[in-house]
Amino acid sequence: MSLIKNLNFSTDGFQIDIPFLEFADQGVTAITGHSGSGKTTFFKILLGLYQPKNWSWVLNNCEMSHLSLNERQLGVVFQSYELFPHMTAEENITLIMRARDNLNQSALEMLKHFKQTLKLEKCWNTKAKNLSGGEQQRVALLRAVLSKPQLLLLDEPFSALDQEVKQEAYALVQSVLSEIRVPALMITHNISEAKLFTSHIIEFKNGKIA
Repeated sequence: MSLIKNLNFSTDGFQIDIPFLEFADQGVTAITGHSGSGKTTFFKILLGLYQPKNWSWVLNNCEMSHLSLNERQLGVVFQSYELFPHMTAEENITLIMRARDNLNQSALEMLKHFKQTLKLEKCWNTKAKNLSGGEQQRVALLRAVLSKPQLLLLDEPFSALDQEVKQEAYALVQSVLSEIRVPALMITHNISEAKLFTSHIIEFKNGKIA
């Protein structure tokens, strides 16, 4: 289990107040709530972009709250995907693998496997700025998976996609998540999407657990 205690943090007049929160260390847990409910602030706290005081987050028997962003070993798919536009799909992915010192034979085999699973062969040498929304999402997901994460954070992973490509995206993401067996938190305002992916749903309301 991942366990959070005594999380109290204020920014720009908004307050997060979570005395206790436990979520599963397997499968996907959805974080839902209306716009302004605190989902994004919570996401940034887990990433280490915000630094609350006197709180605790234990993941895999490790106290995470004092670690830097890089030390937390989190794989992240941002809502805007955050790819380097001048780099190809391949370059965006191998950059993070080098940064995490993860270019061994096992990692390269994993790269080859998921490149096929996510149907990225045709756009592998295409610059990110020329990729479709669905391709950008799949590149961002592969990059996160190959960063050797102990937890995946997915921030509104489908919100930027056209409706006609969402169904394929759902199936591809579900396939990868079920295979890698790394727990994931998916932040979404779409309760229907949350129900597609998980039986664990946590609702935020005004910075608290509803």
